[in-house]
Amino acid sequence: MAGMATHVITGAGSGIGAAVARRLHERGDDLVLHARDAGRAKELAAAFPGARTLVGDLSEPDRLSWAFSHQTLPDRVDSLLHIAGVVDLGPVGELTPKTWHHQLDVNLIAPAELTRHLLPQLRAAHGHVVFVNSGAGLNAHAEWSAYAASKHGLKALADALREEEHGNGVRVTSVYPGRTASPMQAKIHHQEGKPYDPSRWIDPESVATAILTSLDLPRDAEINDLTVRPGR
Repeated sequence: MAGMATHVITGAGSGIGAAVARRLHERGDDLVLHARDAGRAKELAAAFPGARTLVGDLSEPDRLSWAFSHQTLPDRVDSLLHIAGVVDLGPVGELTPKTWHHQLDVNLIAPAELTRHLLPQLRAAHGHVVFVNSGAGLNAHAEWSAYAASKHGLKALADALREEEHGNGVRVTSVYPGRTASPMQAKIHHQEGKPYDPSRWIDPESVATAILTSLDLPRDAEINDLTVRPGR
């Protein structure tokens, strides 16, 4: 992506999202960082001087339109990076509707709603939408049903969006990282009852490199799906 660009990023507070935001910030691009509330927005603005923030709770996608109506959306969007996510493991026989709703809302419905609001800007800029999915978006395992369902749905969203917007010059990429050293991974290990050793898993910087590669690819090509797995 040549020259200074504007990127809207969810999940910039930690893990993969923070690594991506740092890399883009360091090279001088403009950042619009999504935050769930005003307090988080202040933290992100302090961490990334010059960045703008956009506040809205992804766990309440029905209220995002109301939240955005009280703010100014960016005039230009060169990329929309969906990196935020939540996970709660458990067997199907024990997962409650509340747990299902939370993961589907944050991981699937909110990305669809945020994309809907920013599509005009993405079309005008011939921009790029990146969905950071998961290996669980390709294969579901025991006790991962709700999270995997949300990520399988995210793949469907990306595939449909790609076909719909190709003629408008909008590129769409799904990235499927394996287990990555992050606060989410620490939570997963706690839920699994296993010791957590971050050195065993992918460094978020490595996933960030993969994401930036897809963003910076010349316009004659497009990475549709990119799987990243632990190398050790």
